[in-house]
Amino acid sequence: MTFNQFIQIFPEEKLPITITEDSASVYSLENIAMPQKAIDEFLLEIDPDVDEMTEFVPGFRIPGLKDIHAIVYWKAGLLNYQYILATFEKSGKLIDSHVIAGTVSDGLSIVRTVARIGEDMTIYMVSGMAEGSEEEYDASQSTARELELLPDGRLVELA
Repeated sequence: MTFNQFIQIFPEEKLPITITEDSASVYSLENIAMPQKAIDEFLLEIDPDVDEMTEFVPGFRIPGLKDIHAIVYWKAGLLNYQYILATFEKSGKLIDSHVIAGTVSDGLSIVRTVARIGEDMTIYMVSGMAEGSEEEYDASQSTARELELLPDGRLVELA
């Protein structure tokens, strides 16, 4: 699989866009399935820690980038569901990657993170934790972080 074929798996989406726990359901219905060749050749470089149960769903490609490509995909493992933003040079060389949203559980608590990618290439992420059940959600445990997607493809955390 060429890098150009890989990148075409990800449809361009207009910004701003919000990524929630349910976004993967939409992507899996609207997008083609992630070919195993794409996973082997491009995604395992980002995260080689996968097993035969790990699933990948293509999300989208960020439009309007001049010198790079930026994609978001969903990776599902056991009690760990992540939306990953990855940037590549036009040649296909990986530049950077970062988990920007998802749901993680240790069996006792659940941490959910949602993200919003703005037109200014700022990624705003909010995480909240619930102990046991959703009814026990404590808003004081919420955290917020911001990343910026730089023109060279690097993802930097804003203070």
